[in-house]
Amino acid sequence: MVVGLSAATLQGAPVVTQDVDLWFQNLADPKLSSALQEVGAAYVPPSINNPPMFAGAGAELFDIVIRMDGLGSFSREMRNCIEVPLGRHQLKVLSLDRILASKLAANRPKDKLTIPVLRDALAAAQFKKKPVKKPALNHSKLHFPRKT
Repeated sequence: MVVGLSAATLQGAPVVTQDVDLWFQNLADPKLSSALQEVGAAYVPPSINNPPMFAGAGAELFDIVIRMDGLGSFSREMRNCIEVPLGRHQLKVLSLDRILASKLAANRPKDKLTIPVLRDALAAAQFKKKPVKKPALNHSKLHFPRKT
């Protein structure tokens, strides 16, 4: 699942980030290893001093996320995803409201800077979803000229 500001950007938020944060349900999934090998990268398990990470030229823009502040488990948050098309694939992307919830919970200085922008993007997205109500036509008051 794509999370963080990359996910916000995919949903139209005008934010900038230097990496793509990926949250995995299972880092031991053979599909992950296969995908990494395909791009010349590898998974590096966590050690005492380092979190889990990807290594190799094909993975330098990607970070592994092992938890999200203020959110539920991976499987619970997967229900809050949207799908974004990317070529022939559909990316699972954490919804904007859940990204905002995580940034609020993390409360780091860099997160505090993005919170107003994420709130505005969420408000704009919700505004776009609201159906525009058109006035109903009252057919009894319509006047059509008679043919003579």
